[in-house]
Amino acid sequence: MKALKFPATEYSPEIDFDPVNHKFLISGYSRPENVRTFYYPVLEWIDNYGKEVLASSNKADFEKKPINLTLKMNYFNSSSAKFLLDVIVEVHKFHLAGYNIVINWFYDEGDDDMLETGEDLSDMVDFPFNFIENNN
Repeated sequence: MKALKFPATEYSPEIDFDPVNHKFLISGYSRPENVRTFYYPVLEWIDNYGKEVLASSNKADFEKKPINLTLKMNYFNSSSAKFLLDVIVEVHKFHLAGYNIVINWFYDEGDDDMLETGEDLSDMVDFPFNFIENNN
């Protein structure tokens, strides 16, 4: 399966999904003009990852190298929030299927709103995130 990579723009986040190392990164600003058009390929890629990569992998391998979703968002609008939740839900499904996953939520020092948003998303999927403060 090919990696999924989109460079960051002033309106859309960087997407760097590496199926070999099971590392998924979404980073930057998310306020694309058409949120559905931007995130649909991301959600489709995750679905295909589940069908192709996980179907052919041994679950025990994910104890050593878990599926790792890292979210380093500077800002996202309310339309993007729904799709970020969809991404988290899709990755969480792998946990429900018995795979080891890690979700890292980065936030800037003093950005209580971004921290609280991450905590809310963690509660919504009933899965503990690692909250990591950026000390700029």
